[in-house]
Amino acid sequence: MAEKIDKKDVFMIGIMVSGSFISSLNQTVMAPILPAIMVDYGITPAIGQWLTTVFMLVNGLMIPVTAYLINRFTTRQLFFAAMSFFIAGTTVCALSSDFTTLIAGRVVQAVGAGNLLPLVSVNTMLLFPKERRGLALGITNVVMGVAPAFGPTFSGWIVDTLGWKYVFYGIAPLAAVVLIIALFTLRNLHVGKRAGLDWISVALSTLGFGGLLFGFSMAGNIGWDTPHTYIPIVAGVCVICCFVRRQLRSEQPLLKLSLLRNPVFSCAVSLSMICRLGQVVGMVITPIFLQTVAGYSATVSGMTVMPATAAMAAMNPVSGMLFDKYGPRRICIIGIASVAFGTFLMSLIDVDTPLAYIVFIYTFRMVGLSLCNMPLNTWGINALPNEWIAHGNAIVQTTTQIVNSIGTAILITIMMMVAGAYLAGGATETASMVRGVNAAYRFASILSFAGLIVAIFRVDRIKR
Repeated sequence: MAEKIDKKDVFMIGIMVSGSFISSLNQTVMAPILPAIMVDYGITPAIGQWLTTVFMLVNGLMIPVTAYLINRFTTRQLFFAAMSFFIAGTTVCALSSDFTTLIAGRVVQAVGAGNLLPLVSVNTMLLFPKERRGLALGITNVVMGVAPAFGPTFSGWIVDTLGWKYVFYGIAPLAAVVLIIALFTLRNLHVGKRAGLDWISVALSTLGFGGLLFGFSMAGNIGWDTPHTYIPIVAGVCVICCFVRRQLRSEQPLLKLSLLRNPVFSCAVSLSMICRLGQVVGMVITPIFLQTVAGYSATVSGMTVMPATAAMAAMNPVSGMLFDKYGPRRICIIGIASVAFGTFLMSLIDVDTPLAYIVFIYTFRMVGLSLCNMPLNTWGINALPNEWIAHGNAIVQTTTQIVNSIGTAILITIMMMVAGAYLAGGATETASMVRGVNAAYRFASILSFAGLIVAIFRVDRIKR
């Protein structure tokens, strides 16, 4: 790999990052506008959260296929197809007149978005040598990290001033502009080659992870003691076991899970999943608390994350430079510790907690995430040969999106079950929801502290 990076290739990455930025907005724009959608369509939080979890799940299900798609199709073909799907889905959401149509639009959006982020990550990793990947991904993650954080602010302001549908009316033209620019400037960074797709594995992953998501979501809506909850979960686990077995035995697996036998890579993936859950609890639970419990507007809810957005933008390239210079150990431990302690503090909030305190803790947590996310992923991918980077990235992105979707369902389930128990015990609705929010944060904090222990004993102490 050449040490000198062609400026045209960097520009290509910039175009793809722009498309990924716009698509990444959709991971978090739903949080502030969900209460308005719930009112318009008369749905509960457990039903409404499907707008987020379905997008994340389909995103996650598409990512394993991207390892095949990146090898099979050219850069231009894959980028144009992904952006076209995303624009079509966004348009459907904007024009939707019922909840079912809105869900359908989110699914089509996710089909496109699920291909964009892996395309950026793989090409960046291939273009830059190992000793410069930390900084390169750090700069890329400035954009990618700001997108989910900017989403709530953007959508919160829109829903308070124009209405929630205008969130999608605003995103679709932006994506179309990127597509038009790419049409005239994007060139192929790699060429496609003929390869087979294991459709059985695609079906198994879809049914397995879809069953888990459906089961956990139903638990939050109707409880655990019903066949509609435990049958999908048990069936999902069984199908996932079949999927894993097939990947380990196949000569051309959809997802090369045998890479997890590499101790560095498996450790990095595991810790990244824990960190991601810490991010999900903030993105999903905090807006619900601020709007439905504390009574703040969607705009205020969105503005709560703005300091975190600025902090993440500043810290991502810094964490990349620190990784390139010192390795992952110290910055990952500091980052995970910040996530763990910050999440614990968020588990103590109530309706009397000052908004400034919530903003400070939220920002503190997000700075911690910016310190550990990119170094962990780069440390893990660097342990793999270049020919397996696409598959390694697919595993990282898949587990991330699975945590996004199933983690959201689990957190909402915990919140609703605890709130329901307190409500049945005679507590007020507001007090019950506070206890539910506290429980969701407490669950995430316990996992974060477990991740901190693993990081202390394992990160950068594993022989490569």
